[in-house]
Amino acid sequence: MTSLIDRYVYTALRRVPEQQRGDIDRELRASIEDAVDARVDSGEERDAAIETTLVELGDPGRLADRYAGRSNFLIGPELYPMWRRLLITLLATVLPIVVLVGVIVQILDDPNIGKVIGGAVTTILTVGVQMTFWVTAAFAVLEHTGVGRESMKLDRPWTPKDLPRYEPNNIPRSEVITGVVWAVLLIAGLVLQQFTFSDVPVLDPANWTFWWPYMIVSLVLSAAFHVWLYRHGRYDRKVTVVNLVQQLISMVPLVWLLVTDRFFNPEFDWFAAADADVKGWVTKGLLLAVAVSVIDIVKVAIRGERARRGLPSKVPGTGNYNFG
Repeated sequence: MTSLIDRYVYTALRRVPEQQRGDIDRELRASIEDAVDARVDSGEERDAAIETTLVELGDPGRLADRYAGRSNFLIGPELYPMWRRLLITLLATVLPIVVLVGVIVQILDDPNIGKVIGGAVTTILTVGVQMTFWVTAAFAVLEHTGVGRESMKLDRPWTPKDLPRYEPNNIPRSEVITGVVWAVLLIAGLVLQQFTFSDVPVLDPANWTFWWPYMIVSLVLSAAFHVWLYRHGRYDRKVTVVNLVQQLISMVPLVWLLVTDRFFNPEFDWFAAADADVKGWVTKGLLLAVAVSVIDIVKVAIRGERARRGLPSKVPGTGNYNFG
C-alpha cells in the first residue's frame, strides 16, 4: 500500500523537471518527516501528524511550482492548477475524438491522402487553439469577477484526500473510459457507414450475414473487458488470459478479412479512382491497429507477471518505483 507521504511526493514530482526530481524528493521527504516527528514528539498520533503536516504544506502542485521556480500568474495561482488539469483533460480526450470524426468525414467526402492528413493537422491546430482560448478566457473571467466561484466550490481547501493513488496494480479510470469510448465509436462507425455516409457502403455489405455482427459483439466484449478489469482492480494471470482471448477474438477475423480481400466493398469505386492508394493506406492503418493490440497483449502480460512476483512498478512522471 502506497503511503500518504509517497502519494504526496509522487504528485509533487510529476510537476517538476526531471533533473530536479532527485534533490526535491530527498528535500521534501526530509522536511515532511521532520515536521511529523516534531508533532509525534508533542503527543500527536503519527497518522494524524502526517495528515496535518500535508494539509499545512498544501496542494502538491503549487508546492512543486515553488520548487521549480515557476510563477503561475497566467490567470492567478489559486485557479491555475484547476485550469491546467481541465485543459489537459480536454486536449487528451475530446480533441482526439474530434480529429477522428473529421478524418472519417474527409475520407468519405474526398479520399485524397494529402487532404486527409492536411485536414487532420488543421483540426488539431484549430480545435486545440479554440479549446485553449475559451477555457483560459472562462477562467480569466472567473478570476477577475469571482462569479460562480462559490457554487463551483473552487475555494474548497486542499486535503490529502485529493491525492491520486499510486498502487502497483491500480487500474486508471482513464484507461477504462478510453477503452469503452473507442469501442462505442467503432461500433457507431461500422453501422453508420452502411446506412448514412454514402449510397454505397465502404465495407463489404455481404459480411452483415455474419462478420460485421461478430465484430460488433467483439467490440462489446472489449468494452466489457475494460469495465471488468476496473472492477477486478489488479493485473494478474487471469487478466492476462482474458485480455489475450478478447484481443484474438477481434484480431484474427480482422486480419483474415483483410488478407482475403473481404473487408472492403468491391463496389465502392473511389478506392480505385482515388489519386492515392487509399485502400492500401486504410489497410495499413488497420494492420497497425492489430500491431498495437499485440503490444497491448505483451504489456498486460508483463504487468500481470510483475504484479504476481511482487516487483515494483514505476510511478509515471516521477522517476520513482512503487514497491506496494
